[in-house]
Amino acid sequence: MERAATLAGDRSFAILTGSHLADPFLRAVPELDPSVIWIEPRARGTAPVLTWAAHRLFAEDPDAVMVSLHSDHVIQPEAAFAPLLRQAASLALSEDILVTIAVPPDRPETGYGYLKPGAPLGDRAAGGPVAFQVDAFVEKPDEETARAYLAHGYLWNSGLFVFPVARFLEEIRVHAPEIAKHLPLLDQGEVEAFFEQVPTISVDEAVMERSGAVGAVRATFSWDDVGGWEALSRTRTADVQGNSTLGEVHAVDTRNSIAWAEDGPIVLFGVEGLVVVRSGGTTLVTTRARAPELKELLARLPEHLRDGRASSTSAEPEGPVSPRSGT
Repeated sequence: MERAATLAGDRSFAILTGSHLADPFLRAVPELDPSVIWIEPRARGTAPVLTWAAHRLFAEDPDAVMVSLHSDHVIQPEAAFAPLLRQAASLALSEDILVTIAVPPDRPETGYGYLKPGAPLGDRAAGGPVAFQVDAFVEKPDEETARAYLAHGYLWNSGLFVFPVARFLEEIRVHAPEIAKHLPLLDQGEVEAFFEQVPTISVDEAVMERSGAVGAVRATFSWDDVGGWEALSRTRTADVQGNSTLGEVHAVDTRNSIAWAEDGPIVLFGVEGLVVVRSGGTTLVTTRARAPELKELLARLPEHLRDGRASSTSAEPEGPVSPRSGT
């Protein structure tokens, strides 16, 4: 919220989330105006919820620019964030395109999507950011492919998006018919029906990967996505055995493991390279090597585990499978 406020002011942002997180937001920030919490009736992925947000904003101001942020991103230095996003918004308006923030990778990460830079955009001579067309988006690779991407100058797709709302809705109509056919429900104010009928799909898949009107601005800050458990090893100080833990964790003769104890103690003994998470009445045990494959796990879980507490930006639950805590 503080990050959004530095960019758009105290009243120019909305929190898109499920009903189960509305009260926690209000408890965490008592001064928060409840009207900025837009409740997503069902978790249908980022494309439907951003379509709904863009539709609402377009009704208020057809010339509005929407910035999609996430609560689980680590950005340093924070001071570089707002200036770059303002430049991205200017580029999106001047070129009438959708813009993503592209991050120079510092490792062959298999848990992130990548993009291939294309022709330059904007006027760098006038002090603008390093901007370019996006030639291709590619999904999470295996390690060998990720190393090849780094060698060929690919960048991480941060998922920080800047959209002129009119252009975004037009791209939905042209490139995402599975969503566009349900737009009349939003026109009629039938938000719950829209979320009931629209399919679950990410904005990357529905729009960014299909559209030819996509550009990127190169990040001037370091960035990390804390949407995967491996991120805890990068954002928390490990113990002398290389273990990254949170909560009541007792690690004995254990090395290079990640443990998250939210609702009870965890004891690790004589193991290495594990991820163990206890949250929401469920315990997840996997290896650090397999942790980036949790979407595959989700597809094979019973529905009550898969959808029990879904987050607003994906179909992932907020229990052990994903450390996300809201958007």
